[in-house]
This record gives sequence, structure tokens and C-alpha cells, in this order.
Amino acid sequence: MLGMTAALLWGLHDFTVRRVSAAADAAALYFLVLVFGVLWILPFALLSPGWTELSPGLIGFTVLAGLVYAFGVYALYRAFAIGPVRLVAPICGAYPLLSVGLAMVQGQEITLLVWLAAGAVVAGVALVARGEGGDGAGSSRAAILWSIAAAAGFFASLGMLHSAAEAAADAPVALIARLAGCAGILMLILGQRVAVRPALTVWPILAMMAALDLGGMFAVTAAGSFDRPEFASVTSSCFGLVTVLLAWRFLREPVRPVQWAGIGVVFAGVAILSSQG
Repeated sequence: MLGMTAALLWGLHDFTVRRVSAAADAAALYFLVLVFGVLWILPFALLSPGWTELSPGLIGFTVLAGLVYAFGVYALYRAFAIGPVRLVAPICGAYPLLSVGLAMVQGQEITLLVWLAAGAVVAGVALVARGEGGDGAGSSRAAILWSIAAAAGFFASLGMLHSAAEAAADAPVALIARLAGCAGILMLILGQRVAVRPALTVWPILAMMAALDLGGMFAVTAAGSFDRPEFASVTSSCFGLVTVLLAWRFLREPVRPVQWAGIGVVFAGVAILSSQG
């Protein structure tokens, strides 16, 4: 149930990203989401007794994790601003596939089931991308590249944040990570001279998105105190499917039959990879 809750919250968050992506630059939108995230988590973090468990090394590690996570979500926002949900969501949600590559580099034995699941993810993404075609091929390629960058950012940062949370309380770690993300995105805004004012027109939606993101993260983290916490990872990794269904139903984004097949194959493969991880 916690994994399903996280998938629903993250799916709603990503669906909302698509809806507001035209309102302002991706960096401006995400900066405000991070600011609201800090405001949401601040009271819980200040009351947490976990600050004494933070060493200088752990703080530095959490700051790095926050910057990597911020890059991943920024890439997600850019991808949704360029490409349709049916293309972006399956790729972003396929970040468990990267665990297979890491295992190979580390010399671990890869089972036949994992190989089949990895092949299913790649084949499913290819089906979805092939179904795009048309004059938007260039934008589709850009969306795919940003989606891959987002998946890489999620894969690296989530593992780092979970490691940090195991050594200290969740709330202080989440606050430090989001403050680091705020600083990183602010530097990007200043360097590119991005206008933040347009994003202020949708600030209530951005505040809600910050709450959805935090809720999903804490749902998955809370599963660690139960037996078989990997079940939460399996179900939460399918958050992209929620996004696709919402975009199809409420944004009227067309999905071809071959793309439905590809989407189903991707998330089936992701579920297997998550359970094997």
C-alpha cells in the first residue's frame, strides 16, 4: 500500500508537471517547487532529534545527493516540456534498468530473468518511440535524451539519499538535500538569466507538487520499517504508468495501440528489475 501510494503521488506530480510546463521555464518552475518543499519539510526537520547523527562527511554526501536529484528532476521537467507523457514517462520510470549495468560493471552474475526484463524495457521504449514518427521526430529525440538524463539522476540520487537516511533521520536529510537542490537550480537560473516571475502565476499548483513529491518519498522510506520493503520499490517504480493514464484521460493525449503495448512491456520489465534488485 505504501508503494502504491508513492506511485499515485509521483504520478500525479509528473502529470501536473506536464500541465504547467508551458507556464514558465523548467528551471523556474522547479526552483519554486524546491522552495515550497523546503517550507513543507522545515517544521518536521527542526523538531527531529536526528541532527546529532549528522557528521560533516554525511552532510557533504547529502548535499551532493541533493544536487544530483535536482539535476534529475530538472531533466524530467525539460523532457515533459518537449515530449508527450506517453514517451517521457516510460523512460524516466525505467531507471531500475541502470542497476543492471552497474551490476555488470561490478562483476555480479546477471540472471536470465533480469536479462529478459532489461531487454523488455529497451524493446518497450523502442516501441513507444517508434510510434511517435511524424514531424516531431527532432523534439522526440530531445525528449528521449532529457528523459534518459532524468532516469540517470533518479538512479544515482535515490540510492545516495537512502544511504544517507539510514545513517540519520529522514527529515534532516530531506531538508539538506532540498536546500542543496535550491542552491544548484538557483545558480542555473542566475547563469542563464531565467525569468522566475512567470512561474509565480501558478504558485499554488507548484506548492501542491512539492507536497506530492515529498509524500511519495516518505511513503517509500516508511516502507523500510516493514517486512519485505522491496514490494514498495516494485510498485512505486510504476509511477509513470499513472502519469500516462492521467494524460490520456484528462489531457487527451493520443496513444496508439503499439505504444500501449510498449508502455505495458516497459513497466512489466521495470517491476521485475525492481523486485530482483
